[in-house]
Amino acid sequence: MTKADIVDVVSEGTGLTKVETQAVIDGFLATVSYALQQGDRVDLRGFGNFRVTQRKARTVINPVTKKAIMVAAQKSALFKPSKELKKFINT
Repeated sequence: MTKADIVDVVSEGTGLTKVETQAVIDGFLATVSYALQQGDRVDLRGFGNFRVTQRKARTVINPVTKKAIMVAAQKSALFKPSKELKKFINT
């Protein structure tokens, strides 16, 4: 499902226009992205939570050349689904 598909479904369900729905979804995504950039955790009860984790620097092997490459430390976004979402998916 793409962002455009989500806009269509939410627009039909709420009665908002697609332009209004697009603005709401863009605002939501921008807010979540900004919170993660600031190091905050985003909790959506019944859905899950987003947080930032620090990945350590590590050495990996390039599968084509078989040479070792150093990958720098970096931050990564992590999503953990709630128990309710897990239960819903598995029913």
